[in-house]
Amino acid sequence: MTILPKSLYGLFTALALILPGSANMAHAANAPVERRKVIIDQDAFEGPGLQPILMLLQDPTVEVLGITTVSGDGWQPEETAATLRMLELVGRKDVPVVAGATFPLVNSQARTKLREAQYGKLPYKGAWMESWPSYNTIARRLPHEAHVVPPLPEGMPTTKPYPGSAAAFLLEQSRKFPGQITIIAMGPLTNLALAQRLDDGFAARIKELVTEGGKLENGAMAAGPKDEFAMQLDYAPRMSFNHFWDPEASHIVLTSPWPKLSLVTDDASAEIFGTQALLDKVTSGSTPVARYMKQTAQANYPLWDETQAAVWLKPEIARRKGRLAMDVDLMPGANYGALLTWPAGQGPGLGERDVDVVYAVDKAQVESLFVELLSKR
Repeated sequence: MTILPKSLYGLFTALALILPGSANMAHAANAPVERRKVIIDQDAFEGPGLQPILMLLQDPTVEVLGITTVSGDGWQPEETAATLRMLELVGRKDVPVVAGATFPLVNSQARTKLREAQYGKLPYKGAWMESWPSYNTIARRLPHEAHVVPPLPEGMPTTKPYPGSAAAFLLEQSRKFPGQITIIAMGPLTNLALAQRLDDGFAARIKELVTEGGKLENGAMAAGPKDEFAMQLDYAPRMSFNHFWDPEASHIVLTSPWPKLSLVTDDASAEIFGTQALLDKVTSGSTPVARYMKQTAQANYPLWDETQAAVWLKPEIARRKGRLAMDVDLMPGANYGALLTWPAGQGPGLGERDVDVVYAVDKAQVESLFVELLSKR
């Protein structure tokens, strides 16, 4: 008479004797799940700009290979210092922080001033802001020169950036893990453009590039076929800070052969804010992340990049999606750096890529994931 094993492992062992191909079942049951490899490319300026990085760090299914910094909302040296200090305070000094581009490839503050003199003021210029308007409700640091790192309210870091440039780090990791890395680019695209120009095989080695920016919908973009007049309005140029800070870099990235290229638009996050109620839920605990958030978070800051992170972490959060051919306008003038969009596959054929676009998300799920991850021990 056959006696059944009492333990589950024993059962797997017994099954291996009678079921072909089942010898590794016990080992497979105990094998760790491989985490998704990510590099975060971010203009991580001030506390709110670091929250989406924390979301990705806190998710147990994600392995953050490194954080590359790039000027945009602030200057890269200050962003690098703030990111290093954040990692110290939350106990994640194991994650490399790599300093990236301080200036755009071609665009400059002088060019921006000339443009404004001809075509009118740009409301938001990121690190080039010389003053903040009176209607601004967010506490912003005073403007300063690019290589100045003013004292951080949370304290200055004692750790140093990873040696070398962000572009070199991106290339190094793409060669080490070909086809396995997702890059989540939350700011201007200068670092990615530099890596692509140093090695034109870079983009093809990346599993997916997820970007953020652009307010593309006028209420009907994803609604289906339209007449030619409506299409002319829908596909008109649109200004997006992450793209017009460094238009040439955006063009390089949008014409590179990524296996998958996604954009989470500002339409998707338009009604999502880090309200005081949400922040209270996150900061009520005693974890290092909760203490850091209590020190740095600002209520009612838009959750642009947090929405981008949430959509990648849980794709089902996206509620309305589409696909567009996309590039940026490099012609001097009022639309320099504006996004150019066409129906998928119907661009001018100058290398522009078809992009998976997220127009709308489940707001409640974004807020829930924000609280869940930032409250995690």
